[in-house]
Amino acid sequence: MQFEVWAPQAQQVALRLRDDTHRMVPDGERDGWWVVSAPAADGDRYGFLLDDDPVPRPDPRGRRLPDGPEGLSAVVDVAALVPPERQWPVPRTPLQDAVLYELHIGTFTPEGTFDAAAAQLPHLVSLGVTHVELMPVCPFPGRHGWGYDGVAPWAVHEPYGGPAGLARFVEAAHGHGLGVVLDVVHNHLGPSGNHLPAFGPYFTDTHRTPWGAAVNLDAPGSDEVRSYFLGSALAWLRDYRVDGLRLDAVHALADGRALTFLEELAAAVDELSAEAGRPMFLIAESDQCDPRTVTPRAAGGLGLHAQWNDDFHHALHCALTGESQGYYADFARAPLAALAKTMTRAFYHDGTWSSFRGRTHGRPVDRRRTPAHRFLGYSQTHDQIGNRARGDRLSSSLSPGLLACAAALVLTGPFVPMLFMGEEWGASTPWQYFTDHPDPELAEAVRTGRRREFAAHGWRAEDVPDPQDPATRERSCLDWSEREKTPHARLLEWYRTLIRLRRTQPDLRDPDLAAVRIAYDEERRWVTFRRGDLRVVANFSAEPHTVALGRNGVRVLAAWEPVAHPDPTGRLHVPAESVVVLGP
Repeated sequence: MQFEVWAPQAQQVALRLRDDTHRMVPDGERDGWWVVSAPAADGDRYGFLLDDDPVPRPDPRGRRLPDGPEGLSAVVDVAALVPPERQWPVPRTPLQDAVLYELHIGTFTPEGTFDAAAAQLPHLVSLGVTHVELMPVCPFPGRHGWGYDGVAPWAVHEPYGGPAGLARFVEAAHGHGLGVVLDVVHNHLGPSGNHLPAFGPYFTDTHRTPWGAAVNLDAPGSDEVRSYFLGSALAWLRDYRVDGLRLDAVHALADGRALTFLEELAAAVDELSAEAGRPMFLIAESDQCDPRTVTPRAAGGLGLHAQWNDDFHHALHCALTGESQGYYADFARAPLAALAKTMTRAFYHDGTWSSFRGRTHGRPVDRRRTPAHRFLGYSQTHDQIGNRARGDRLSSSLSPGLLACAAALVLTGPFVPMLFMGEEWGASTPWQYFTDHPDPELAEAVRTGRRREFAAHGWRAEDVPDPQDPATRERSCLDWSEREKTPHARLLEWYRTLIRLRRTQPDLRDPDLAAVRIAYDEERRWVTFRRGDLRVVANFSAEPHTVALGRNGVRVLAAWEPVAHPDPTGRLHVPAESVVVLGP
């Protein structure tokens, strides 16, 4: 087979394959590339020797690191991972009809593997979700971690099950009719085990990021770097038959070129989707509040298919909890007004003052041209739980009734809904920040850095979980036995009811943001909104309230607490901390 590597700064390169060394030669057609042919079999260990360095380094495009980021690569026959006769038809649910479910392979089950996660997929089918969104699965140091410090963008974390395990998981999901979205990180690599700088200018000091030197997307040598990350993204979609990608923190991609990396990636994914004859999509995480992220390229946008909507989350979180620290401050002043704005205009910050940033931020969404399914709505995510000092979920502080309100706002609201694993039954387990760095200095730096960060907000060091303590990860694993217990079982059935309504009621999938009609009472803490002929009334207050609907002749489609149908004058009596969905 042919081995190749881009190493433009090296004077000589050799392949170490098993115990043999093969001298590589420059590729006559591609500058900076080195090639050699050598017989190899699936599983053979290999790496590259650069100049006088006696230690071989893993292949930047290697598909498997069986011994971790510091070990050699292994040959993988990608085509043999899932033979055609074992491939299930790919689900074709369009994004506007989707319900996503974010999960972390390492804590979704105590085993923390692809195969163990696949065994729980029937639960997601019965819940009614359409797509599983996997947090990053690329290799990182140690066994357990969130995955955002991955160092090999073409490979799969071996403790999860490696490439074969991911392929089995995707096919199992497809067999259950579920799509798979994979979270990928292009804005940085982890601080330990990153070999890319030895091979070429993968990073540049032209820009600085929170992680140091930026990924080189626009400095000399950036053509090959962009090709490297673009090829990695397409490989997940093509070789593993993943259905979509979630792009981590695209606002941290420092890219000053006329044709940005994101536009180039979006065009390549659309082309691959057309060629494969199946839907594929890109979902951005962006802090920009810029509708151009999801505006089609033909209209001057980047052409990504959707993005997370943190503004909706922040408004809903403040309405539920009353929290006002940090970036919640702007939303906490009038949380229901903020919620109403995000549900009808997507962004709260659309050119408004952001006290957290100390400047104005964002730009308005053109509701006539931007459908609601360009945005994902959620009440909890890995970020919004795990980046809290104790990793506490909403279920640790809210009543079951308020959790039911949160579910209704997400699942009957205008955006594509996304759940975070376990929220559907109000999981009591936290989801905390955990690492497993083998480097003791890095481990201590992470430990002290996290405690210092939260000390600035009044937390005692002993109250912040130690990321390196194995118990921190163990506490974060879901307790699946809770699903059948009180009050979890009731909340789980409520989620199933709402998802079933979303699937059967076309009004709940209407993409027209301008058609959403909403009213609220900030003081009495209730909100009501219309989606076509359906109306949702949520009472966040500890007191029951009567809401004037302005019409009668409607019926209760779903209610968290028993309610009577609206009286002849069109008034509805809503119990405390409760929500009701009404239809014709």
